Amino acid sequence: HVRSRRQRQMCIRDRAKRADCLVQTVRFYESEGLLLDPARSEGNFRLYDDAHLQRLLFIRRCRAKDMTLVEIRQLLSFRDRPELDCGEVNSLVDSHIAQVRVKIKELRELERELIDLRRLCDSARTARECGILNSLSEPA
Repeated sequence: HVRSRRQRQMCIRDRAKRADCLVQTVRFYESEGLLLDPARSEGNFRLYDDAHLQRLLFIRRCRAKDMTLVEIRQLLSFRDRPELDCGEVNSLVDSHIAQVRVKIKELRELERELIDLRRLCDSARTARECGILNSLSEPA
């Protein structure tokens, strides 16, 4: 039984690799309290089990959706207490959707500004004559 338990435990490098992230990322999530403290080996190495990996993968999926650490912490609190009503989870995601829409609007405006900037230099010139560089050099 002890041997099978040891086989399921892996070091931080192996868990990071399986979650497609850096060791520093795993340590950062630990320091932020998003990952529970792992067991330690006799040599004081961190030992992670499947529950750690599943939690790390959950965090990585949230980050891939551009969720903040605060949002992830809230989602994890519901994940850790599955008997709770998920209405607040829905509200959190609705709020995140609204934030994404604001970002999309800001990015579209940035795109328009860059297109306008690009139009200032439609041919190869010297850097001194570059409409883009000259425009960016002017005060707003």
